[in-house]
Amino acid sequence: MLANLYRRCASSLLASNKHWTRNLSVKNEPILNFEKNSKERRDVDYALREVEGHTRLVPCVIGGEEVYSNNIHYQVCPYRHDIKIAQFAYADENMINAAIVNALSARKEWEAKPISDRTQIFLKAADLLANEKRAAILAATMAGQAKTVIQAEIDAGPELVDFFRFNAEYATQLQHHQPINVEPGVHNSVEYRGLEGFVAAISPFNFTAIGGNLAGTPAMMGNVVLWKPSDTAMLASWICYEALTEAGLPPGVIQFLPSDGPTFGDTVTASPSLAGINFTGSVPTFTRLWQQVGKNLPKYKTFPRVNGECGGKNYHFVHSSACITSVVHGTMRSAFEFSGQKCSAVSRAYIPRSIWQPIKLGMLKIHKQIHLGEPSDYSSFLSAVIDKTSFERIKKYQTYAKESPDVEMIAGGHSDGTTGYYIQPTICVVRNPRDKLMQEEIFGPMLSIYIYEDHMYKEVMELINTTSDYALTGSVFAKDESVVEEAKAALRDSAGNFYINDKSTGSVVGQQWFGGARKSGTNDKPGGPHYVNRWVSPQSIKRSLQPLTQWKYPSMED
Repeated sequence: MLANLYRRCASSLLASNKHWTRNLSVKNEPILNFEKNSKERRDVDYALREVEGHTRLVPCVIGGEEVYSNNIHYQVCPYRHDIKIAQFAYADENMINAAIVNALSARKEWEAKPISDRTQIFLKAADLLANEKRAAILAATMAGQAKTVIQAEIDAGPELVDFFRFNAEYATQLQHHQPINVEPGVHNSVEYRGLEGFVAAISPFNFTAIGGNLAGTPAMMGNVVLWKPSDTAMLASWICYEALTEAGLPPGVIQFLPSDGPTFGDTVTASPSLAGINFTGSVPTFTRLWQQVGKNLPKYKTFPRVNGECGGKNYHFVHSSACITSVVHGTMRSAFEFSGQKCSAVSRAYIPRSIWQPIKLGMLKIHKQIHLGEPSDYSSFLSAVIDKTSFERIKKYQTYAKESPDVEMIAGGHSDGTTGYYIQPTICVVRNPRDKLMQEEIFGPMLSIYIYEDHMYKEVMELINTTSDYALTGSVFAKDESVVEEAKAALRDSAGNFYINDKSTGSVVGQQWFGGARKSGTNDKPGGPHYVNRWVSPQSIKRSLQPLTQWKYPSMED
């Protein structure tokens, strides 16, 4: 009987390994085009009018109950200050602590559910977001984050849906990743448990999908989560949360907590039950969170997992053998779509003198055609930046560029905050390759270019590698394959996502796993199969199938 059991275990292991290595069955959600007179365009037009015409009340949710405080805030349209699309109240310290208690009470039952039960909830939520709720969450992203329809679609449509579907697949396959069985009469296995405690998810404004992933993936893996959504992505985050609850997510698994940033951070890091932080945002905020965790290490029940993605100073390195058309189109898209507010947006480019003039002419031609306007105007290539703080910060860089003797502003430079936070796409040429425009993250529609002598391209690679504290995305444009290989080696540490003859933006779940190192973050690669591993605590189990009949080792015999 024992031999038969061992054979069954071994057979199961072989089948499991085959399952683990097979191709994924899930496919990326198609991106809709929103052509004139299409159904999807009519649906979004209607949904956008609804969003702009009403102020939605967004609650805090603790244990499935909607609660409010007196600390009221509003989400406004960045392109129209007078339009309030959401009213929400900050959770205070007591509410956050109550959410921690409630989450911990829900943890045991949720963590014990089979992975198939948990993933089904997220797959159902993905279907809701891909269909019934698609227009609504796109409209909320357009109005709340000032994204054009195609940028909202890429984000709140397929990317968010793909995160839920692909992570469900990765989570399922992970269960089949089991240890080997070598000894007869011994069966080894691993159970992938959730972390002991709770996870704090802190999401940014710039991608609705990131918020869903930061909160959703740890929950999918058996954790309970406190989700602090961004004030400037509140409505879209709420619609994502609604989809999860409608799909059957039990109360207490994800607590929805609009909050003041420092209050939320200080409260969760002070809890002995903190098991992880899942963060996307600025370097100073992530640094402060990590410092708080370090200060509180002696009080924690477990060492918290700290995941973070913090943006970048992304580059396009252009070689003299590059396709000029690809450089022009790729750079203009990467620098200026969504007003340069993607973590991966290019903000520094290095271009050889021999091909600078045709590249310059191509960029300036496109710049004249770019329309800066409201998302409801489908001819808009970009809209307003997210808020007044961002607007004022970018204006300071524009002023610096206008006044510096080492910078030539060749396009743009205007800003207008009268009705919305509008910043004109701005292109500068710098004489000093280590000018602050080439080093500091601006997070707006500003592109800085350094012109180099063709024969100095190897030195420029080293310059790129040592100029920035970040290492998120980077691109090399070259037809010369030997140069491509040189660039891959020289720039190996400079980017977590490296593009060859393509722009630095546009990673797709399952295809280009995303994340960077240095000050860009912990490079945990959401969108790939390794990401789910960060949110489990594996338990190795050895089962002996035969009695232990000896205590002596053979070496002890005479």
